[in-house]
Amino acid sequence: MIPVMVIPAMMIEKNPIHFRHELKHLIIPAEDRIISERLGRLFRRDSHAGPDGTYRVNSLYFDTPGDKALLQKISGVDQREKFRIRYYGTDRRFLRLEKKIKKGGLCSKRSARLTYEQTESILNGNIRFLLESGDALMIELYSKMKGELLQPRTIVSYEREAYIFTPGNVRVTLDRKLSTCTSPAVFLNSAAHRLEPEPGSTILEVKYDAFLPDIVRMAVQVPDRKTGAYSKYAVCRRYD
Repeated sequence: MIPVMVIPAMMIEKNPIHFRHELKHLIIPAEDRIISERLGRLFRRDSHAGPDGTYRVNSLYFDTPGDKALLQKISGVDQREKFRIRYYGTDRRFLRLEKKIKKGGLCSKRSARLTYEQTESILNGNIRFLLESGDALMIELYSKMKGELLQPRTIVSYEREAYIFTPGNVRVTLDRKLSTCTSPAVFLNSAAHRLEPEPGSTILEVKYDAFLPDIVRMAVQVPDRKTGAYSKYAVCRRYD
């Protein structure tokens, strides 16, 4: 029997979970160009963007030996979660552990800062520091790595163009050049993420709180395209 780790009551996250709407479309290059130009005229860019208006997102996703996260996604389980570690561009000074939660078509996220050394320790299987951190999310990851055998599984990397619209707390992103690598050990080497599962495609994502303003709805409108359940993680798992 796999042992179950018990998280001390004082370590449980007490902040309420804030859920948001998340819409996704897989679009072709011609649609990408039109929407990008439209968004650039209407909204402000994400402040983290580089000179060309984009930045690189590098994520390392976790899963169990039985692919619990992947199978729940494919099966459309109503309530599910995924753990990942993320950094941007080639800057490994800012690393984050994140837990993404999906429930009833809505999404939420918890996060905690990690150092480069801590991330290396996780990649090497040295995770005792998570339990001793005093952080609820880190302790939960430790519990699930021990109890469910959750382990680093797949690298997901892409180029992101992001726009912000304050009313409705809206964030619109265009994610391009999706790439992956079959070895989690090279996660901190962004140059190693080279396999491209969807060449030429762009993932359009729209995240918002209670309502989606009409100006955003019209800006991201794609004729004859329906909202999908696209998962970058699931697509990148094709190379396993």
